[in-house]
Amino acid sequence: MATGAAGYVGVLVSDPWLQNQFTQVELRSLKSQFLALRDDGGGSGATMTLGDLVGRMSGLKLAGGSLTGEERASLLRGSFPDLGQQVDFELFLRVPLLAFVSSLVHLKLQGHTGAKNTSDFLKASTTTLLHTISESEKSSYVAHINNYLAGDEFLKRHIPIHPLTNDLFEIAKDGVLLCKLINVAAPGTIDERAINTKSMLNPWERNENHTLCLNSAKAIGCTVVNIGTEDLIEGRPHLVLGLIYQVIKIQLLADVNLKKTPQLVELVEDNKDVDELMNLAPEKILLRWMNFQLKKAGYGRTVTNFSSDVKDAVAYTYLLNVLAPEHAKLASMAVKDSLERAKLVLEHADRMGCKRYLTPKDIIEGSANLNLAFVAHIFQKR
Repeated sequence: MATGAAGYVGVLVSDPWLQNQFTQVELRSLKSQFLALRDDGGGSGATMTLGDLVGRMSGLKLAGGSLTGEERASLLRGSFPDLGQQVDFELFLRVPLLAFVSSLVHLKLQGHTGAKNTSDFLKASTTTLLHTISESEKSSYVAHINNYLAGDEFLKRHIPIHPLTNDLFEIAKDGVLLCKLINVAAPGTIDERAINTKSMLNPWERNENHTLCLNSAKAIGCTVVNIGTEDLIEGRPHLVLGLIYQVIKIQLLADVNLKKTPQLVELVEDNKDVDELMNLAPEKILLRWMNFQLKKAGYGRTVTNFSSDVKDAVAYTYLLNVLAPEHAKLASMAVKDSLERAKLVLEHADRMGCKRYLTPKDIIEGSANLNLAFVAHIFQKR
């Protein structure tokens, strides 16, 4: 919220384009709905994933009344490949825009054009809408790919990929890069002799590669139900990025379990808690580990998500100071400005040898995916 000179309270959104899609009346209404839907999962301060939102779509009041709650939920499932992604307010704002685009298609195009044209229009519109949110994530994933696949013989003609272009989506169209990335995340998943790696692949060979990619991605734990081989062959940005994020997340969280890291037993007090810990998702264990370290550091709050709870970078300052005090700078604890504090956090992480999965701006904007990747990498380097 922001208060003007006359005492007017408005809802501020960090993405100017997104801010301009709504009036303040609409933003306040949507903010109230977001908080109500989020807190429906466990009281104030609860978190909500895209999967949770799918289940609560019937209670969402949106413009574009031609869509039923189930149609909105179906649209959401079809637009986001990773339903485990946490929903912050800005991601939540994309939902009414998606529903509005879909409503326009149903109301204005059906009856005036063929079903294929209607489908193509909806696909193009939703892709354009979702692509506006992916630039910082794209840059981070490109940096990860450039680092881990730099020595690959087949991909050396493409790498390094430039993060400020759309080259990633072009390179991904033949399926080779995605298959190679899966093997980085889970070595040995794909027999690389099965990947078609000629310099020019025909459509059948590309389809073979993407079928292999999707089957392998599913085998290592990715959600691919909303992604088809044709989506990857076309290089649809939000689906390609969504799949890449899931693969990278699996790689970064591979050791966040008791089997790979027995030292995590220090997070629990008795055998019952050990059983509970073994059944938790890796990102939940990562949160527990982070809070365990923060408690040792004297941080007075509990971090419940990788978005709003770390936006001021204070938790990161405490976390890095307790993990690597030899690299700490006393001045970082006294900084009042969140952006400056975030810069100091990343400088501290650099001194620890951590890769940069995000920028200071990503921290203060609460980018859930990039913050999770950052904390997971800190865990690896602890």
